[in-house]
Amino acid sequence: MTEAHAILRFVRVAPRKARPVVDMIRGQQVPMALSMLKHTPRQAARVIEKILRSAVANAEQKEMGDSESMVVSKAFVNCGPIYKRFRARSMGRANSIQKRTSHITVVVAAPTVGDETK
Repeated sequence: MTEAHAILRFVRVAPRKARPVVDMIRGQQVPMALSMLKHTPRQAARVIEKILRSAVANAEQKEMGDSESMVVSKAFVNCGPIYKRFRARSMGRANSIQKRTSHITVVVAAPTVGDETK
């Protein structure tokens, strides 16, 4: 199988919110995955849809074939750096706020001749 990938780093989406969306599209055909992302009411779905379209465009640049037959072979979310902020509280105290970021990777693969019969 030939593969093409796209990576988006430092996304301001918490990894625990992006992982369920990525798990949903892993192993799906590209058109099915795009329609699932389009109808998913989460902020992470919009970001992952852009990354998937980028991976498909990269595959078309490599002349891997038609995007209709491509499959999302790998998709995962890693933790990025955490932005640390403080919020003032009563009596001179402060609470810390952690703004988490993600590194999202999507890999699409074109099926080989033997894989299309499955």
